[in-house]
Amino acid sequence: MAGKGGRRYPLVVFTHMMSRWWTAVFTLGLAMLGLAWAIYSWGFEQWRWMTFAALGVVTAMIGLGMWLIRKSAYVQPFNDHLRLVTPFLRLNISYKRFRRTATATMVSIFPPKSIPKSLVDIVEPIAKMTAIVIEVNALPMSRSALRLFLSPLFFKDKSPHIVILVSDWMRFGAEMDSMRHGGEAPVVEHRRDISILSKLPKK
Repeated sequence: MAGKGGRRYPLVVFTHMMSRWWTAVFTLGLAMLGLAWAIYSWGFEQWRWMTFAALGVVTAMIGLGMWLIRKSAYVQPFNDHLRLVTPFLRLNISYKRFRRTATATMVSIFPPKSIPKSLVDIVEPIAKMTAIVIEVNALPMSRSALRLFLSPLFFKDKSPHIVILVSDWMRFGAEMDSMRHGGEAPVVEHRRDISILSKLPKK
């Protein structure tokens, strides 16, 4: 049985994406409510404005929900595993699966020319932040299942690994290594922009 867990480190990618999306979704909900009011004022059938009003309320509530959960995703080291939690996923990655860990900036892992245009604007504000890339023998769940719950920015390519971005990556890396090695001095490689891009298998 795992012992007491370490500190919880918020997942920057999840928070960043929810912060971007909730305003757009909430604004759309308000716009639909405004349209419902306009349709009501113009004297159209009741079902028309009520339909837009209902959709507006639901959309606005979804936006507020995104705002509420934007900081709820985190990663937490334990004695025998690393726990990754989002509102819809609770994933334990055993340290026995670990092959190596390395660090690199997000822009090095996800160069603008190698990712879809829809992700370029998302990566830009966090491009200079340092992430920890954990290469494993195998993921606890299939990649297709994980992609239902996690952003593409958690994966560089199709190799078995996961990209962890937290604001205090040095403290997280040190604590995770301390847990892995039974409280011994951390041994993680904290070289910036190391050759993780060349060592990870290609697509």
